[in-house]
Amino acid sequence: MKPSICVLTLCVDDLERSLAFYRDGLGLPTPGIVGTQFEHGAVVFIDLQAGLKLALWPRASLAHDTGLPVSSGGLPQFSIGHNVKSAQEVDEVLSQARVAGAQIVKEGQKAFWGGYSGYFRDPDGHLWEVVYNPDLLPPD
Repeated sequence: MKPSICVLTLCVDDLERSLAFYRDGLGLPTPGIVGTQFEHGAVVFIDLQAGLKLALWPRASLAHDTGLPVSSGGLPQFSIGHNVKSAQEVDEVLSQARVAGAQIVKEGQKAFWGGYSGYFRDPDGHLWEVVYNPDLLPPD
């Protein structure tokens, strides 16, 4: 796995409220809520620095995407996004994580928004999304 974290996703309870806090309250630039054309797709992306974005995503949407329960401590408060350059690389990283002792939460598969992704949990339960998003390709 080549080190390349490009998205930190925070689970939020109210996307509109979180957008107002980060955009209007803290002054962070964002185009606002995107992805509303997809069920469970509404998300806010905020540029933090070159190659790093903060995503605000409803808790229920992350639970739906991962298959983890919202309650009883099943769903973490955030996920770490590791973007790669192809769907094949998603599967390779997930395989590497499995061999290293990770729990595969969701095998790599085509995402509703057109990319390809899967999830794993590290030995301490931290949730990683390995994702091929052609709009957020990592630098070489």
